[in-house]
Amino acid sequence: MAAGARPQTAMKRFRFRRNRDPEGRMSLGDHLRELRRRTLICALSIVGGAILGGFNYARLYDEITYPVRAVAASKTGTAVATVNFSTPTDAFSIFIFVSIFVGIVLASPVWLWQIWAFIMPGLTGREKRLSVAFVAAAVPLFLAGAWMAYLVLPKAVEVLLGFAPASASNILGSDIYLSFVLKFILAFGFGFLLPVFLVGLNVAHVLPAAVMIKGWRVAVFLCFLFTAVMTPTPDPWMMILMALPMVALYFLAVGIAWLIDRRRAKADASVEWLQVADDEASAL
Repeated sequence: MAAGARPQTAMKRFRFRRNRDPEGRMSLGDHLRELRRRTLICALSIVGGAILGGFNYARLYDEITYPVRAVAASKTGTAVATVNFSTPTDAFSIFIFVSIFVGIVLASPVWLWQIWAFIMPGLTGREKRLSVAFVAAAVPLFLAGAWMAYLVLPKAVEVLLGFAPASASNILGSDIYLSFVLKFILAFGFGFLLPVFLVGLNVAHVLPAAVMIKGWRVAVFLCFLFTAVMTPTPDPWMMILMALPMVALYFLAVGIAWLIDRRRAKADASVEWLQVADDEASAL
């Protein structure tokens, strides 16, 4: 072996990414290795964001618990409204919980892309370029849904705590309250990703635009049902406020899918015409 040569076995052993089949075909082992690699990337990105969230934990905790303090200061609700650490380990558990939540939000561009790339490994070059555009749209949509939920949160907490009698006290467990808040925010963040997944299914030739248009009534009903379940207030206006953006995003996805289907049909017609012309030329 020459002095400057590298052992091939070592290169294969430490290769981070395996060569793909030109047609996008992968064995079960390749799929499992791909899943492991992308899961590791997602986990590392979330840990990096969680570390950043840990450094800003005190400020984040004050922001999350502000709605409860606002109710306590309003003097229109119960006598006491506070978030309480009921056990010695609660403070540390909440620190970890909030940090991981921040990591999930900050790392959303990474894990959204990793999920998409794992589901769609066999796309053509043009469809991969479209995939980049979809993921670029998914990140602001996810953040917009999370931000809208955060804006609604103070009103939701005020309404819910307002049901307690004036003689009662709302001493909320920190783990229960923060779990409620963060799940509420994440639920709407994922809810706003609806158009991305719909268009993605259309690009993958799974969900035509005609099917989406035919089922628009069911889709609108499901959007309102989702917001009715996830909005923790009995106010119908709050449900409508949260449902309308999701309905608008659904019809936006329908429009994009229709354009993709129309362009795909034109391309297929052109290929078919060229094939017929080639057949006629060969016959001559």
